[in-house]
Amino acid sequence: MTSARFASTPKPPYWVVVFTALRKDADPAYDAMGAKMFELATSQPGFLGIEAAHDSEGFGVTAIYYTDETSILAWKANAEHLVAQQLGKERWYAHYEVRVARVERAYGGP
Repeated sequence: MTSARFASTPKPPYWVVVFTALRKDADPAYDAMGAKMFELATSQPGFLGIEAAHDSEGFGVTAIYYTDETSILAWKANAEHLVAQQLGKERWYAHYEVRVARVERAYGGP
């Protein structure tokens, strides 16, 4: 049984962007922007799926899966996403890390 919390990805290879962040204080504008970016990201060419987990202290990890690196670069350059990135740097994140990788092998269980 697969949970809706898990992204449905094809047989590798495909790509993943892992965004890990520690937020500053809670801000309703962040939640609104996050919802907008989620909706926008899911409509981008090459988008495969997303998985995210966040704790009550503002730490979160989001994995976004794409068909190819070109799709990742297009998402990074999206005008609305650029605004969100800038606001994140200026207002919302104490620290963040972005990691981009090609998935060569994937499996699940039990």
